[in-house]
Amino acid sequence: MTISMYQASIPVCIRTLNNLVGILEKGAIYEETKKIDRHVLANSRLFPDMFPLSRQVQIASDIARRGAAQLAGIEAPKFEDNETTLSELIERVQKTITYLNTFKPEQIDGTEEKTITLQMRDNTLSFQGMPFLLYFVLPNVYFHVTTAYDILRHCGVELGKKDFLGNP
Repeated sequence: MTISMYQASIPVCIRTLNNLVGILEKGAIYEETKKIDRHVLANSRLFPDMFPLSRQVQIASDIARRGAAQLAGIEAPKFEDNETTLSELIERVQKTITYLNTFKPEQIDGTEEKTITLQMRDNTLSFQGMPFLLYFVLPNVYFHVTTAYDILRHCGVELGKKDFLGNP
């Protein structure tokens, strides 16, 4: 059995982002139940030199959205990074999921060897499509979703492994 680039990318990112929505929704319920100012959790971080929850969610959204667009050879829509509450972050992730749902297999399949060039702050990275997906897009999405999960868990939100993994 083989797996296509589409199957390894779009549905995987959608599932992970749907799980992130569930995690953020639990955070919003916790915030409301505990009467926590609606900006506190979005601005929480694990350590002072790390990005806050809001930025972790924005990056997960950006990597999934831009990664799909780069594989398809199209320009990704730009999202402003102006979310300051969990409800705004949920909306952003839902908007990303809606965008990812527009991709068709024929846009992504066959991109295993496509050259993808990323301009980073200090350097340029170049990948072929499959390594771009497996070693850049997916690990980055997982890292930032995991960190968002960790921040909310650290703040007291009752989350478990099932929240991260979702239902099969």
